[in-house]
Amino acid sequence: MAHAVAVVGLCLGLGWAPGARAGDYPDRPLRLVVPFPAGGATDLMARALARDLGEKLGQSVVVENRGGAGGAIGAETVANAAPDGYTLLYSTMGVLTINPSLYPKLRYDAQKSFAPISLTNLTTNLLVVNNDLPVKSAADLAELARSRPGELTFSSSGNGTTSHLAGEMFKSAALVDIRHIPYKGTSGAINDFLAGRISMMFDTSSNFIELVKQGKIKALGVTSAQRLPVLPDVPSISESPGFAGYEVTLWSGVLAPAGTPRAVIDRLNKGIGDVMLAPRMVSLMAEYGIRTTHSTPEEFAERIRSDTRRWAQVIQRAGVHAD
Repeated sequence: MAHAVAVVGLCLGLGWAPGARAGDYPDRPLRLVVPFPAGGATDLMARALARDLGEKLGQSVVVENRGGAGGAIGAETVANAAPDGYTLLYSTMGVLTINPSLYPKLRYDAQKSFAPISLTNLTTNLLVVNNDLPVKSAADLAELARSRPGELTFSSSGNGTTSHLAGEMFKSAALVDIRHIPYKGTSGAINDFLAGRISMMFDTSSNFIELVKQGKIKALGVTSAQRLPVLPDVPSISESPGFAGYEVTLWSGVLAPAGTPRAVIDRLNKGIGDVMLAPRMVSLMAEYGIRTTHSTPEEFAERIRSDTRRWAQVIQRAGVHAD
């Protein structure tokens, strides 16, 4: 999910407590709340982290899926938990940087209710089209859309999701009219796309890598600035003429309730860094087109602030509203 924010305010937001000590932390199992149902890419990343982080901390880390309201229910659960380091949030970018512009009555403040610990994963959306669409690049697709205004469609997992906003950014960059068809979840959007009822999709790369390798659909580009090592021949959309500034990089990270002692935050930050940068984790995530990463709490807090500003502008320009 800026620099003018007072240092004192930042320290409070990160749960700084002078003299606080980790002590024997942790001395009981931890709960890692995933604000989405089990089985998706977010759940996959969270469970891989929980397994290895538990080994580092010497306590089990139990994943708890609390989906609903675009991730808001799970986020609220953690925001209201005791700030003791035993209840953590595994959040995607959307929960912290997009929801605030879509849902005016959120019962958590993305920048005040949590103590950021570390970024963990970076991934991208993939622009995919049906094989019968006569295009080979993002530039070809833009040209086809100009010749057939309003005829082409793209599906998403719902209004205001990153799959929706990535499509709106494409439309804005190309100055084209492509109809957005929102679904209540990823599975319905993908099923209708694969059945040929939808022209294209922008969605998490892990959902399409195997289908692209099998030749069942065409990948025109990744939304991140860098290509995916697992699909080296698929260019970044920004490499196509007319899309130089186009970029949508998705991220995930771990946060605690605001007020969590800094010593606990630091203990968790080190453990997460050891897990995410380990060769085993790097290799596992790469198979799904996901990059592992690690950050300081301050770097994560700044990422949340800057991405919140950016997505607010995209949402306002596109006139996006929540379902």
